[in-house]
Amino acid sequence: MLETPRADPKSVALIILGGGIGTSLFPLTSRRAKPAVPIGGCYRLIDIPMSNCINSGIRKIFILMQFNSFSLNRHLSWTYNFDNGVSFGDGFVEVLATTQTPGEAGKRQFIWVFEDAKNKNVENILILSGDHLYRTLKISSTGRIIQFAGKPKGNELKAVQVDSTLLGLSKQDAVNLPYIALMGVYVFKSDVLLKLLRRSYPSCNDFSSEIIPSAVAEHNVQDIGTIKSFFDTNLALTEQPPKFELYDPQTPFYTSPRFLPPSKVDKCRIVDAIISHGCFLQECSIEHSIVGVRLRLDYGVEFKDTVMMGADYYKNEAEIASLLAQGKVPIGGVQEADRPEEGFYIRSGITVILKNATIKDGTVV
Repeated sequence: MLETPRADPKSVALIILGGGIGTSLFPLTSRRAKPAVPIGGCYRLIDIPMSNCINSGIRKIFILMQFNSFSLNRHLSWTYNFDNGVSFGDGFVEVLATTQTPGEAGKRQFIWVFEDAKNKNVENILILSGDHLYRTLKISSTGRIIQFAGKPKGNELKAVQVDSTLLGLSKQDAVNLPYIALMGVYVFKSDVLLKLLRRSYPSCNDFSSEIIPSAVAEHNVQDIGTIKSFFDTNLALTEQPPKFELYDPQTPFYTSPRFLPPSKVDKCRIVDAIISHGCFLQECSIEHSIVGVRLRLDYGVEFKDTVMMGADYYKNEAEIASLLAQGKVPIGGVQEADRPEEGFYIRSGITVILKNATIKDGTVV
């Protein structure tokens, strides 16, 4: 049986990858980085890996940024610092933005970080994506996953079936544990990672598509961050019980302390929905939907199968189904059709309203 020694969280440094242009979630990423996209009403995607690591005792955190970083930088500074928001004790959160320097390019321009005196005790480097949704896995000392609900079922598991004796398992254990899946969670010994960056693959710049595949030779890397999966994942949070639990008091998910008042609800019909704080809802109907922060719904508005990012204003008698709206979007009238030039896109049958767009009365969406 393969034994996996436990690492002291104080010897672990976390690197969260901020991602590039984020075309798979466009147009949600037209003005923000992927990790800054809201989820579950009041959270951002970056809050998931940040909270998982804080709850696991990992307090040395670096975020690598390279695209549309303003919104994400603002959220991180408001939420994860010493003077306001989440307290880290002797830990830290540092944003490393890509810059032009006379030294190395790509990921190697940050090698100096691990040569800093305060990081001399870092033995392990954990690398996570900033746009994944999961809770920290519970793994036994033998490497067996104790609690985890994965996506593949039935025949779909054949795609991840391998000879797991290559991982150090005995033949009998390999029969019982024949599957391996890539989750985009990487752990390096710090000296091994620095060697890869400096010597073995000096021209590689991307972890998931270049450095990792080159190091392991055989690989299977896929990007599943699409509008449809993002939309379905949000709506799944409204189910009872939800497939992904946001409400565990022992391991909470942190986000920006916005100091908004409780939402005000007046004569509304609400079924299977999440209502964030700072909202005004008046004589409206909300079913199987996410309502983001600072959102106002007036008389006669009906929402079903809808994800609202927040800071929106929906006027009288608007009827919406299968909509994903980004923020500060006044909507009124009747909806249904494909008119991207008027402030919205259609992705996988889902209408995506652009941020700051105004949809006029009588518009068909």
